Amino acid sequence: MALIKSISGIRGTIGGKTGEALTPVDTVKFTAAYATHLIKSNVIPKVVVGRDARISGHMISDLVCATLQGCGIEVINLGLSTTPTVEIAVKELGAGGGIILTASHNPSNWNALKLLNSDGEFLSAEEGIKLLEYAENEDFQFAKVNKLGEITEDNTQLDKHIQKIVDLPLVNTSLIEAKNFRIVVDAVHSSGGIAIPKLLKALGVQNVELMYGEPTGHFPHNPEPLPENLTSIIGKMENGNYDLGIVVDPDVDRLAFISEDGTPFGEEYTLVAVADYVLSKTKGNTVSNLSSTQALRDVTQKAGAAYFASAVGEVNVVAQMKVCNAVIGGEGNGGVIYPEMHYGRDALTGIALFLTHLAEFGKSAKMLRSTYPSYHISKNKIELTPEIDVDFVLEKIGEKYKKQSLNKIDGLKIEFDNEWIHLRKSNTEPIIRIYSESHSASTANNLANKMIIDIKEIIAYKAEADD
Repeated sequence: MALIKSISGIRGTIGGKTGEALTPVDTVKFTAAYATHLIKSNVIPKVVVGRDARISGHMISDLVCATLQGCGIEVINLGLSTTPTVEIAVKELGAGGGIILTASHNPSNWNALKLLNSDGEFLSAEEGIKLLEYAENEDFQFAKVNKLGEITEDNTQLDKHIQKIVDLPLVNTSLIEAKNFRIVVDAVHSSGGIAIPKLLKALGVQNVELMYGEPTGHFPHNPEPLPENLTSIIGKMENGNYDLGIVVDPDVDRLAFISEDGTPFGEEYTLVAVADYVLSKTKGNTVSNLSSTQALRDVTQKAGAAYFASAVGEVNVVAQMKVCNAVIGGEGNGGVIYPEMHYGRDALTGIALFLTHLAEFGKSAKMLRSTYPSYHISKNKIELTPEIDVDFVLEKIGEKYKKQSLNKIDGLKIEFDNEWIHLRKSNTEPIIRIYSESHSASTANNLANKMIIDIKEIIAYKAEADD
């Protein structure tokens, strides 16, 4: 069992003891802390709630909505929805905040509360720390019976979200429709099974084959949109006559494409391709996090703009985008943030911009991919146990590689001549993430493996010294 409390929310497995998993008690406690934060912030006491289709969604949603109601907060319940839809709805409905019930790419036994401010963006670090204090101290008070909040349902927000996408100046539905794209969608039995077909229809795409479309929450494979988890759609693309495969995670904020021959376009290159298109139409800078491919930097500089890197995490990317006035940004995990739409990762917006780009390009997805610099990222991790001191590990690694260029704004990033490696403790799982990139896949893998050996040696040394 696991329960991870962070500034961005609470995430955990379903079932187990209070304080050790995302139990009903922990759900109520954290929701009450969030309500307390809103009340003390003097924002409008109204919260938009939406969820993905995972099995525990109904239960967690009922607990969250009832707790908010008990705190005197008005609740607008979108029901089954997407993360970007909830983010947009917060501002559209003039709410003081929002809660998205999803554990993103985590397996079906996980769920989480993602917490938003009145702008429909994730809470700042300072706000998150205060909220954690409220929860720890149980510093909240519930409303009297005549002050209870009201709960209303709203099933119109997804359609409004899609219409806003269609209305974007850089989305060309006529051009997309004229290309008569044949598309396969892997919706992993979650919200994408509803949202993506609606979007594609609005964009003029008539030939759509939907895989795992029924939103049952019984994920047919690991829901993280990585090539090793996408064998079914890759096989269908290889054996069929399609132009593009589209894959999203359960809450539809991460996006990956499969080229016409079954070759993964590369989750890292979702943002690269969309940014390339946006930069061809709009002057401005770009941002991605430290663990994302340097191909975005290359494409940005080629367009005569400036690239900036942020710490990992959507809230950090958004903050950097605002500072440098970026016109496009996101994360290498397939997260596209287009400020013209809103400051949040949005797979639906990413799909519309990518399809316009592909239609304008006039050739295949694989050919489009070949126009971008070729880098390979190796993504690895080390499971953490309570006795592992991550700060000590990163300090010792930094000492060993002190002659290289080091960036310590988020864990430790080490830059070599044509490669880099980034080590950081995950905010969502008990692991150390190890990302490395090179022009060569073997070099990236070797760099990661060498770092894993270094880390294990440091952990063993520390354990022996402590005995």
